[in-house]
Amino acid sequence: MSASPLRVVQYGLGPIGQAAARAVCTKPEAYRLVGAIDIDPDKVGRDVAEVAALDTPAGVAVADDPDAVLAAADPDVVLHTTTSALDEVAAQLVRCARAGAHVVSSTEELSFPHRQAPATAERLDRVAREEGVVLVGTGVNPGYAMDTLPLVATGGCTDVEALRVTRVVEAGARRAPLQKKVGAGCSVEAFEEGAEDGAFGHVGLRESLQMVAHGLGWPLDRLDTEMRPITADAPVETEVLQVAAGEVAGIHQTATGVVGGRPRVHLALKMYVGAPESYDAVEVDGTPPIDLRVRGGVFGDTATVGLLVNTAPLAADASPGLRTMTELPVPRAAATSPNDAT
Repeated sequence: MSASPLRVVQYGLGPIGQAAARAVCTKPEAYRLVGAIDIDPDKVGRDVAEVAALDTPAGVAVADDPDAVLAAADPDVVLHTTTSALDEVAAQLVRCARAGAHVVSSTEELSFPHRQAPATAERLDRVAREEGVVLVGTGVNPGYAMDTLPLVATGGCTDVEALRVTRVVEAGARRAPLQKKVGAGCSVEAFEEGAEDGAFGHVGLRESLQMVAHGLGWPLDRLDTEMRPITADAPVETEVLQVAAGEVAGIHQTATGVVGGRPRVHLALKMYVGAPESYDAVEVDGTPPIDLRVRGGVFGDTATVGLLVNTAPLAADASPGLRTMTELPVPRAAATSPNDAT
């Protein structure tokens, strides 16, 4: 493992970035927060502890000049949590790499960009290798629940015929942007119109499927995706919105990978307010068969922060380049002792 503590810059201080900064500050034996970047004028100039609701000042002021922060802080790792689209963050990732920092990002499209954006992936890989750093995209989904975890489940199989993953999320327990992203509270007509423009839906399901297929060594003949709305049977109220009966409660999104003329990988994601339960399920048709179920589901916001922070030391020890979670050691909790659970 890399020498501790790792010097960390937090790039992006939305809800996930704030939680990541809190996690870093509460594990001083493993991490040291040395910089924080955000463009929000209401956050710039304030101590990151104040922005992230920490009791003790961190002695790190939020700044909106990434180059200045990276030059002054000299980080080992940047935890990057800005937006989902790779084309919008590629320049940010290059900037961090050129500063000599490894980058662990929550950008969903970075988790497996090799087929969706091969030119960008090639460029990022080249820059990372030139600078001797690692770039990796991770989070709960993509990065764990629907790709890394299912691949780990196949580790005890001598043969695998097919793999199915189902993730059901009670979106009413999640933050407001996610509830809006799944279309909760809008009409079916508005949902269908917005879906065509990319306003609704989960980013990363395609990347998760490609990561699974790649990890199993299965060349895809075809990748089919579908998204349709889930409507509310009865009124649903969350802390941030109300959904009337007949309105959209969320999404049912699927991705199916066809290999050798057969559907071999199927990912199904249901995210909607009012879901009776959350869970994650992995079914492997193999020798032996595997049937996993996570009761209550892997809670997305918390687990995304966990994946970001726990991947930092793994990335710092990995061979340089653009990496996926399948190319790093098995993710596990870092800087955790039995006393933490008491």
